[in-house]
Amino acid sequence: MLHHLLLLLSLQSGWIALFDGKDTSQWVGAKTGTFPPQGWVVENGMLVVNKDGSGRGGDLLSRRQFTNFDLEFEFRLTPGANSGLKYLVKKYPDGSVLGCEYQIIDDQDNKDIAADKDDKRRTAGLYELFAPTSRRLKPIGEWNQGRVRVNGPLIEHWLNGVKVVEVRRDGPDFQTAKAASKFRNVADFGQGSGYLLLQDHGDPSAFRNIRIREL
Repeated sequence: MLHHLLLLLSLQSGWIALFDGKDTSQWVGAKTGTFPPQGWVVENGMLVVNKDGSGRGGDLLSRRQFTNFDLEFEFRLTPGANSGLKYLVKKYPDGSVLGCEYQIIDDQDNKDIAADKDDKRRTAGLYELFAPTSRRLKPIGEWNQGRVRVNGPLIEHWLNGVKVVEVRRDGPDFQTAKAASKFRNVADFGQGSGYLLLQDHGDPSAFRNIRIREL
């Protein structure tokens, strides 16, 4: 009864809870179609991945697709960890699952980006395409708030209340950045509608308070 009341209140406010601290029904394994039996656990209001090393659960995919939306979430990393939240995600015949990514990573101590000469793979950036203009990050082990807005051609990334990326996906800047990235041959990358994805990169990390409203 309480779950249905909370859902009704969320719908009336325009926000839909994708993870409310307990319910994982809005998510399935990206390659399986069911919620993973291992790897992902609910603990103290958090959705935690790779906590105990008992086995990878794989990426999580939202049950439905979104077009124009305002998405809010909180994330927490462990030292050296890499994760991410993807959106406008599409499934391709070769089995790949690709979309734009709000990068989530330990900017200081992740070995994969230690030699990077730009910030396009650092937290809150549009992965591989656009660096964040600023990163007012809280320390590893503390919670940060992320936000993604997609409204028509406009994409925005926010970090702890500050807008750090703004780009039009129908503009030349987006096309130029895409052409220089590993997504250069994905014709519909970042276009149309798509799923949301929480990444299992093999590192312990956590999410909470994930909610969305359609624009």
